[in-house]
Amino acid sequence: MAQAKTGDTVHVNYTGKLADGTIFDTSRDRHPVQFTIGKGQLIAGFEQAVIGMNKGESKTVVIPADQAYGPRLEESVAAVDRKHLPADLKAEAGQRLEITQTDDKTILVTVVEVSEASMTLDANHPLAGKDLTFDIELVGIT
Repeated sequence: MAQAKTGDTVHVNYTGKLADGTIFDTSRDRHPVQFTIGKGQLIAGFEQAVIGMNKGESKTVVIPADQAYGPRLEESVAAVDRKHLPADLKAEAGQRLEITQTDDKTILVTVVEVSEASMTLDANHPLAGKDLTFDIELVGIT
């Protein structure tokens, strides 16, 4: 039986959990995820975990933060003066916003705090700094 290797397109079902067991994402209620191993379409640790698996095989892996979404960087959290934001912006703490930077790149940020004078935004990925546990089932290799 062929094992998954770099360059293969694979189909997997997965459930991602935090250290406390909280499920943050799953493909079980959708279709299996398809990706090509080695193209960087998913986090590095997930791709590495699939290498060597056989079709129909399942396993559980813990992916450290540095192989997932990286460390949480405090310099990615900033208070922005309201005068630099659209006047009609009605954001609340916890809300995700897409912002355009001065170099025209767009990034997703999470609103951390809102006041009349400023808004604190966090550009870290919500899973940054966290080790992630994945239950992975290799459904197919093409």
